[in-house]
Amino acid sequence: MRLRDQLDGRRILLTGVTGFVGEALLQRLLTDLPGAEPVVLVRPKAGQPGRERVAAMLRKKTFAAAAERAGGVERLLDRVGVVEGDLADVPELPTDLDVVVHCAGDVSFDPPIQDAFTANVLGTHGLVTRVVRAAQGAGRPIHYVHVSTAYVGGHRRGPVPERSVAHDVDWRTERDAGLRLAARIEDDSRQPALLTELSAAAKREHGRAGPMTTAEDAERRRRDWVRDQQKAAGGERARSLGWTDVYTFTKALGERVVEELTSGASPDLPGAPALPVSIVRPSIIESALAVPYPGWIEGYKMAEPVIMAYGRGELPDLPAAPDGIMDIVPVDHVVSALIAVCATEPEPGSPQYFHVSSGARNPLTFQRLYELVREHFERHPFDTGERGAVPLATWRFPMAQKAERLLAQGETAHRVAERALGLLPRSDRVRDLSRDLDRTRDRLQFLRRYLDLYRAYTQVELQFVDDNTLALHRALDPADLETFGFDTAVVDWTEYIRDIHCPSVTAPIRKYDALRKRRQSTGDPAPRRLDGDPAGVLAVFDMDGTLLSSNVIETYLWLRMPELDGAGRLREVSRLLRSLPSYVGAERRDRGGFLRAVYRRYAGADLHELDALVDEVVMPHVLERVSGQALRRVREHRAAGHHTILLTGAVRPLTRPLAPLFDTVVAAELAVDGQGRATGILASPPLVGESRAAWLVRFAEVNGYDLSRSYAYADSHSDLPMLRAVGRPTAVSPDVPLYRAARSARWPVETWRTPPATARHRVPDLSHDTTGVGLP
Repeated sequence: MRLRDQLDGRRILLTGVTGFVGEALLQRLLTDLPGAEPVVLVRPKAGQPGRERVAAMLRKKTFAAAAERAGGVERLLDRVGVVEGDLADVPELPTDLDVVVHCAGDVSFDPPIQDAFTANVLGTHGLVTRVVRAAQGAGRPIHYVHVSTAYVGGHRRGPVPERSVAHDVDWRTERDAGLRLAARIEDDSRQPALLTELSAAAKREHGRAGPMTTAEDAERRRRDWVRDQQKAAGGERARSLGWTDVYTFTKALGERVVEELTSGASPDLPGAPALPVSIVRPSIIESALAVPYPGWIEGYKMAEPVIMAYGRGELPDLPAAPDGIMDIVPVDHVVSALIAVCATEPEPGSPQYFHVSSGARNPLTFQRLYELVREHFERHPFDTGERGAVPLATWRFPMAQKAERLLAQGETAHRVAERALGLLPRSDRVRDLSRDLDRTRDRLQFLRRYLDLYRAYTQVELQFVDDNTLALHRALDPADLETFGFDTAVVDWTEYIRDIHCPSVTAPIRKYDALRKRRQSTGDPAPRRLDGDPAGVLAVFDMDGTLLSSNVIETYLWLRMPELDGAGRLREVSRLLRSLPSYVGAERRDRGGFLRAVYRRYAGADLHELDALVDEVVMPHVLERVSGQALRRVREHRAAGHHTILLTGAVRPLTRPLAPLFDTVVAAELAVDGQGRATGILASPPLVGESRAAWLVRFAEVNGYDLSRSYAYADSHSDLPMLRAVGRPTAVSPDVPLYRAARSARWPVETWRTPPATARHRVPDLSHDTTGVGLP
């Protein structure tokens, strides 16, 4: 019989339809099997019921042909039954089901141990239990089809038969131990010694930003530690029992759950009937050969990171046996096999097994895969811009030990370079170096992850026997062979890898590269469009390092030097130089303490005389350091009607040259005695780090401003909390820590350069200028 006739009127429940295989299977049922009645188990999301999630999926290009045939998405949706639920708590299933296809599961190679057990063991247990109960309620069998992986056999060599995996691992014991281990790691993460270590690391990086920013980062480090340890625990337990990773380990235990619960003799389901069961084991599932269209793929699978890294020049070699088999199967072959399996009627209590793979009869070696990928990039190289096409590495397929040694050397060199970078003064060149180091770090992390996770798959010497699958293919009605055939021996690897798969997976990057080149060809990007509605918008500017190239020590000298003779200037500079190491240390520990230390030098200064000195002598020095780009940005905000704020740690007299440009000026206030002379202490704590953010939040609340629409400009990592407080932050000529934070958050990064000329800028009286456009 034709498959469409065998499955006509059959109600087929699918799990995992929002995943790669599940979506492809639903697409085939709706497109090529008009009489089938698919039902999907879908988890609702906040504000989006399960039926709406399915409707959104049916609007994708994948279902375009099916929607057109049905007369629109809404009519197509009418063909799909929706059961809302989750594998963590599987709801009661309809009793009119004929087949259940379990496509869901955690397919990551290194999930935390509890996630792997929850998805692949507990989820399977919950679903199969519901299927058995539904069959009991219906008084007839329901065919359960379980999608596993061909790699469930673990570290074996030679032919792998299509039958139950031989092992004596108790899935209940491992499940309970794995969940306990994950909980113990969570508890261990709160031990004082570890918390002290993590807090110290966070303080080294974020201490200047403030204690809450440091605490937030320390907690992030704790969570990362927990996740890393839970991942490592799963991998180590799997490898100790002979599996490649926790993914294949828990998938093997999931198969054992299926075999037990459907046998009719499970202690968990006393008196339950045996069920007909099929276990389908695909190898490495990649893009479609033909259906729904050539190259269709969603997300990165196993081969894509390697292909992309090679094409980008980031994978110099592959630690694999060149004659090893990369067992790839197109997703449409997997789906066709699943449909054929759904049409079978296995004996209850006697599971049937199918390998959907290619290595036994149409092997693709790593050497051949490399050659085809290289041919693709030789014809269609990635373009890096000015440097032209990315040079392609020649793979020698080194042994894993050599690759590990070279990787370790690279990681050591990167750590040394990072330490050296921290000693360099900020500049465009240093920011470029930090970006290069970040790229190197990402490359090393990719290589480390690849080496650790994929090593077992690149060194395997397995051959998945697919006799049952081939017999099922040959049993198809001849009229179904073109539409539903799944014999992987017919796949032409040159056509599939070089001409279909590589173009498909590289297309998004090529679109991005083309966009980048268009931007480069048109010069600098268009000026930022400011919010046209002035109501409720702030524009906050730091001063030193942002609006002008200066620092508090330099500005102190501007005020101090005019009143000293030559010998006095020499003595003052000498004293400053002697104090400089302590100042640098204080600045790195706590910027507030650093400012307090410097401002003690103002003790005895007459505040009115300082104001006059700034107006008469220092103003030109300040203004010649102001960036023209900074002035233009301030003007733009004033012209847009935004409330402009100068928020600085500099002493107030030094803000006088720029004060006319700002609606509000917040600066360090020097405390004075009864004679108006500075005491050497501040009238209030300096606004630095988190205190700036707190002041800004309070100012916005009291005065009715919307920080989500407001702007902030700063140059220092200590200003990170302030920048995070607004919706439109910009890092200006930033230091390396802020530069990295800005790139990570995708904030704009701008360089406001100080004019090289020494021409003086004049600030006229702007008391009657409502736009603030007064500076040249």
